[in-house]
Amino acid sequence: MEFISKELDTYCNEHTSEECEVLKELNHETHTSVLNPRMISGNLQGQFLTMISKMMQAKCILEIGTYTGYSAICLAKGLPADGVLHTIDVNEELEDMNTRYFEKADFEHQIVQHIGDASKIIPNLDLKIDLAFIDADKKNYPLYFDLLIDKINPGGWIIADNVLWSGKVIEKLDPLDKATIALVEYNNKIHQDSRVENLLLPLRDGLMICRKK
Repeated sequence: MEFISKELDTYCNEHTSEECEVLKELNHETHTSVLNPRMISGNLQGQFLTMISKMMQAKCILEIGTYTGYSAICLAKGLPADGVLHTIDVNEELEDMNTRYFEKADFEHQIVQHIGDASKIIPNLDLKIDLAFIDADKKNYPLYFDLLIDKINPGGWIIADNVLWSGKVIEKLDPLDKATIALVEYNNKIHQDSRVENLLLPLRDGLMICRKK
C-alpha cells in the first residue's frame, strides 16, 4: 500500500485537515482492540471521502463494508439534515462498536446499519443512491457494481477502495488469488462500461471512481 515514500505520505498527512476527536478515538480503539486495523480508512482517505460527500451534497449514500465505522462517519459528514447513509457489513460483532461511535459523532439518526450478506441485502433496498462506497470482500466487487448501477442516480458516483491491491493488479496473476483476479476484472469492467466515466486514483491502496452518465 506504500506507493509513495513515507516522507511524502507524512507530508501529505501533515498538510491535511486533522481528524475530529471522535475519529481519533475510533482510530485508536480500532488499532488497539480490533483485528486487521490496517483496514481502517485513515485520515487522508477519510478526508477525501468527506470532501466528496460535501461536494456532491449526497442525500442518499450506500456503503458496502462498515468495519469499525470510520469511513461511514467521514461520508456522513457531508449529508444534509435530511440525508441518510446505509451501511452494510457481514460482521455483527462490530455492530455495537459502530453504534457507539455513530452516537458520539451525532449521526445515529442518519446512519442505518444492515448486518448480513451485501449481495442479498442490496437487491431489497428501495433506494436511489447519490454516492456508493465499496470496501468489502474483493471477490464480489464486480457483483456489487452490477447490483448498484441501476440504483445510482444519473450523475451519482461509485467509489471502490483497494483496487490496486498493493500493486498486485499489475503483476502476473496467480490463478489461486481470487481477490486480485476479481479486482482486475472490476477495474476492466468499470473502464469498459459505457454507462460511466471513470478515474483510477492512486490514493492509499487505489480508489476507482466512476460517475454514472
